Amino acid sequence: MKLAILLLALLGLAPGAHAVTPQYQVVTEEWAPYNYIQDGEVTGITTEIVRAIMALTGDQFGIQVVPSQRASRMLNEQSRTIMYSMFRTPERERLYKWVGPIVQDSIHPYQLASARPAVYSLQQLMAAPQITTRNAGLIPDLLQSLGFNNLDRSAAKNLQLYRMLLAGRTEIIIGDTEGGVAYYSRLLGIPPGTLRQVPVEIYRASLYIAFSADSDDALVAAWAQALETLRTSGELERIRLEYVPTP
Repeated sequence: MKLAILLLALLGLAPGAHAVTPQYQVVTEEWAPYNYIQDGEVTGITTEIVRAIMALTGDQFGIQVVPSQRASRMLNEQSRTIMYSMFRTPERERLYKWVGPIVQDSIHPYQLASARPAVYSLQQLMAAPQITTRNAGLIPDLLQSLGFNNLDRSAAKNLQLYRMLLAGRTEIIIGDTEGGVAYYSRLLGIPPGTLRQVPVEIYRASLYIAFSADSDDALVAAWAQALETLRTSGELERIRLEYVPTP
C-alpha cells in the first residue's frame, strides 16, 4: 500500500471504520485508461482511486470487470452494487447515489491522419460513409439520438475500433478519451501521428462512482469523504499523472 495513502488513513479516516459494513460488489467495464485488465489484474486511474478510497475506509470489496451492458444491469438489478467509471447524466441522476467527480474528460472522433478528405465539422461527420463505435453504451446511444444514420455498432470492445480503422474497415471511430486513444496506440504499437483527432467534441462530462439505490448512505458518505481527502492531499492528481503524464 502506498505510503501516502497509509499516512492519510492515520491522519483522517482510520481503516476498519466500516468493518461491520455488509459486503458490496464493485463492478466496472473495460475502458482504458480508467479501468481495464493488464497482465490479469484490474488496473487504471479510477481503479487505483477506488482502491485508495477503500484503504481509507477499511472496506475490502472485490472488483469485477464485466461487459458494459452487464455492469449496468448489475447496478440496476442487484443490491449493494457499486460501479465505476460512470458519466453522471440527467437521465441517471435519480437512479443511483453518487461519489465524485473523479475527473472530467471528453470524447472526440478519430480518423487516420492520411485519410482524405480530412473531417473537421459535425456536418462532415454526419455525412461520412461510416462511423464505427461500440455496440452498447452511452456514446453509441448518444450518437443515435443525435441523428447519426451512418453508425456501425459492431465493436464489442474498444480495441476492435483501432484494428478496424488500421485495416481500412472503417473511416472514423468514436469511443475513447484522449488518454484512452494514447493507451490503445501504445498497446497496438501505433506510431505517433498515425491517428488524427477530429476537432468535434462529441461528449464532455465528469466521471463518478455510482452506488445502487439501496446502498447505505453512511457508506456513500464515507467514500465521498475519502475521495475528498485524496483530492486535497494531491494523491488523486498523482494517480492520474501515473497513467496520463502531462505532455
